[in-house]
Amino acid sequence: MKGEEKLWTILNDKLETLRASNRLPEAVRVAELLSTKHSLPTLGLTCVENSNLAKACELTIVLSGVDEKSMVMTRSFTSMLIALQCIAAKRAGNAEFCTSLEVMAAQFAPRIRPLAERMQVFVDGNSFEDYVFLGQGPFHGLAREAALKVMEMSCSYSQSFHTLEFRHGPKAIVTPRTALMFFVSEAGQQAEVEVLEEMKELGGLTISVCNVANEKIRRASELVLELNIPGDELPRLASHIVPAQWMGFFTGVGKGLNPDQPKNLTRVVVLD
Repeated sequence: MKGEEKLWTILNDKLETLRASNRLPEAVRVAELLSTKHSLPTLGLTCVENSNLAKACELTIVLSGVDEKSMVMTRSFTSMLIALQCIAAKRAGNAEFCTSLEVMAAQFAPRIRPLAERMQVFVDGNSFEDYVFLGQGPFHGLAREAALKVMEMSCSYSQSFHTLEFRHGPKAIVTPRTALMFFVSEAGQQAEVEVLEEMKELGGLTISVCNVANEKIRRASELVLELNIPGDELPRLASHIVPAQWMGFFTGVGKGLNPDQPKNLTRVVVLD
């Protein structure tokens, strides 16, 4: 803990000093600070060939062929998530996990278009004031990413919460104009479905993203999106974010916006 606190103190001090230097993307600036100034090993993960990040890091993994033409990260996000999972699995000596990731990608590919078609029909038939994304465990991070994607692509107000946290104070915002997307896990399904049922009773419009839905999930959901991918839960993680990406896309299109070019955004954050 002391080592981490010292590192963050150094980072904060040095970033303040570097603000007056050349304009650089924030990730590159941090990489240079760690590798050049403090001789710390750095690993870069990027989808851009010959990037400044690659030059700044000691080792860089480039995911060729998945860079975005869009301003919004969709396939690059899922690709980097899968890559990081594979790196972690290899580090742990779990080659079977990496194989599971490859199998998941192959099995999920033909499901992407049907998910898009169902989401388009749903979005075209509804109008929302608020968007809420709920998940727990590894799905909490996906809920946060989902809220960001809908906010970026459709300029809508969206939030993310831990599933069980939402049933306390945050549920005060639930109305029939609230879209609540649940990332239903297998490990925590019983508790998550209880929250799903409660939000349905409060009048919110509930959407469930899960691998296989049971009868309780179906009764408590206006829309159920099943992935139906065999195997363990963690290798399937990246596939769960796709319905939220489609929601952001079709919501943006429905509002007359260009989801690929959100206002006020640039490809990277450049610090002055």
